[in-house]
Amino acid sequence: MKHLRIGSTSGKARAGTLILEHGKVSTPFFMPVATKGSVKLLSNEEVESTNTECLISNAFILHMKPGLEVIEKFGGLNRFMGWKKGLFTDSGGFQVLSEKFMLSLTNEGVYFRNPFTGKKMLFTPETSIKIQNSLGSDVAMCLDDVPRAGDPKKRVEEAVERTFLWAGRCKEAHSNRGQLLFGIAQGGVDRKLREKSTNQIIGLGFDGIALGGLAIGEPKKKMLEAIETSIPLLPEEKPRYLMGVGSPEDLIKAVSLGIDCFDSRMPTMNARHGTVFTESGNLNIDSSMNRLDPRPIGKNCGCFVCRDYSRAYLHHLFRTKEENALKYMSYHNLFFIQNMMNRIRESIQEGKFEKEFMGGVKR
Repeated sequence: MKHLRIGSTSGKARAGTLILEHGKVSTPFFMPVATKGSVKLLSNEEVESTNTECLISNAFILHMKPGLEVIEKFGGLNRFMGWKKGLFTDSGGFQVLSEKFMLSLTNEGVYFRNPFTGKKMLFTPETSIKIQNSLGSDVAMCLDDVPRAGDPKKRVEEAVERTFLWAGRCKEAHSNRGQLLFGIAQGGVDRKLREKSTNQIIGLGFDGIALGGLAIGEPKKKMLEAIETSIPLLPEEKPRYLMGVGSPEDLIKAVSLGIDCFDSRMPTMNARHGTVFTESGNLNIDSSMNRLDPRPIGKNCGCFVCRDYSRAYLHHLFRTKEENALKYMSYHNLFFIQNMMNRIRESIQEGKFEKEFMGGVKR
């Protein structure tokens, strides 16, 4: 079955529909991060009201808490969360390889210390896929080896080879027929390694291809060059996923290169630190300039926060550490991004994307 249907193009930008077990998702699309099964500070109803059609949760975290036996009892992660739309699960590779968790790394898998029990555990590609099969998400992601930005070439080469090895094992272990499986290409910002990994992952025949190991601290120019290296190699008929990108400017640029889906904690994380998106760029709500400002965050934003509250009021809530400030700003940022993605889709369908978005960042 063909899961991605491209209906329109404008330059390299593509608009279409991704068909999932839990419904259809209009592409290109952005997924808010629901690591533990919830978008921080927001209810499912609030998230859905921002025009969000798909979320991404973390299989590694969820298998530890609340545990698979709990989620399986509810018939899968969608039902446990009460989320009726599209759902991806990340393998947890980025988290398990962090210094917070990882004890050692081998071709067999990752040895880590469970932060809840203190026990040493082995996390393998087979383990990751078994967990995601049980969670029943619409899309499962392969376990990959993610090198850090600035790592030496030898470490990136090792990550490329291990990612390929693990991808083959993930595909072999995958048994949930209602669930799509996406492979992840690594390679850092090295052009030859990025080409090699992309071709290797494509050759395994996954349902979609993700570009991983980017937006983790490398220069923006290098990130875009890595994307441009991979795009010509990717199959036209399969979804293209750029992991970890969520700023308005980066989303627009990546769509212009031909990317179909994105995820990032940036919109909600920035909001919790007092940064909100506006038509003219980011705004620091903590700035004293907002103390007497009667304007909404966004002049043309249609969200309830901009309809009902002033910058001065939000500044007051943030300064006095009222949790509602974080909630309101999280909602605004997510609404802002999803509204922008909707406008992007419309502009592609009308053949006007390059004219409307590439002459300057339009939200």
